Amino acid sequence: MTGSKPAPFTADDYRARMTRAAHTAADAGLAGLLIAPGPDMVWLTGYTPTAVTERLTLLVLTPGRDPVLVVPTLEAPDAEKAEAAPALTLRDWTDGKDPYAVTADLLGTTGRFGISDNAWAMHLLGLQKTLPGTEYASLTDALPMLRAVKDAAELELLAAAGAAADETFEEIRKVPFAGRRESDVGHDLADLLRRFGHEQVDFTIVGSGPNGANPHHEVGDRVIQDGDMVVLDFGGLKDGYGSDTTRTVHVGPPTAEEREVHDIVRAAQEAGCRAVRPGAACQEVDRAARAVITGAGYGEFFIHRTGHGIGVTTHEPPYMIEGEEQPLVPGMCFSVEPGIYLPGRFGVRIEDIVTVTDEGGRRFNNTTREMVVVG
Repeated sequence: MTGSKPAPFTADDYRARMTRAAHTAADAGLAGLLIAPGPDMVWLTGYTPTAVTERLTLLVLTPGRDPVLVVPTLEAPDAEKAEAAPALTLRDWTDGKDPYAVTADLLGTTGRFGISDNAWAMHLLGLQKTLPGTEYASLTDALPMLRAVKDAAELELLAAAGAAADETFEEIRKVPFAGRRESDVGHDLADLLRRFGHEQVDFTIVGSGPNGANPHHEVGDRVIQDGDMVVLDFGGLKDGYGSDTTRTVHVGPPTAEEREVHDIVRAAQEAGCRAVRPGAACQEVDRAARAVITGAGYGEFFIHRTGHGIGVTTHEPPYMIEGEEQPLVPGMCFSVEPGIYLPGRFGVRIEDIVTVTDEGGRRFNNTTREMVVVG
């Protein structure tokens, strides 16, 4: 796949995100946000430390104050090169100093702060010890929708990642399946994702025959046989944004039962996608897809949620699951991926990434959802 590299996000883009995040935190009753290295920091600053170690690196966002990035002195030169650096104040600390005391000066002695889910326990405990009057909540609990609504540039990147995953499927359906190990096809998928622009491959699930009844089987040494149903679920990051798609193919002609199960899943996936519209609760997408499978008598074999959010990671809020009443908002992006899994026999899953539009939903994956026969 050819095409020019997308323009990188600028310091102004990151400044706007950090400002919005601080205000969102205040609206949620938080005194501020503490962002550890990981997807939240990447999204807010574009910065990833060369190595994540026991040394504290923390972005501190508080309403009405400039963002501050606390970094070890030896990593400060790299932090100064981050796209967001002009929008940040860097506060470095040297080995032998107390990084929690440095951070405490930015927080005050009381307040409830949101903190990245992936923050190290030693750092959270260090802050609690230094500031016993403060409280902390994981960002998933406190601000689950922080990264959920994508802007136009992010949507363009997600669409490009989806198109690259589609090109990967169009190529993988041409390769031999019968007589090869699942791991061989998995390697093909990874190579194709990279060929079509992915810098990171997160997963390549190849579930053949009875292995397809395990939704997260990934790959094994099983030799794919003529007559197998094969679940192909693959994705990763392209230009920093995620892809994730699933198609279920068949080696040679399928049986009537296999085709029927595939058709039921395809109808369920279509129903889930049709349920996407602004204002609908996330659980309505799950209900729509699940109703088709349950109505066909396979409800007990649909054993996972219908979808998950996607952005700078391939799994993030929101989640399409019963009980999630979060309304859908234009710009949200998530998977719609119902499945039927018959233990010891085979599985079927079909998945597209969908974004909410003003009118309904738009798919980022557009390869055929009909049964594909491979050799």
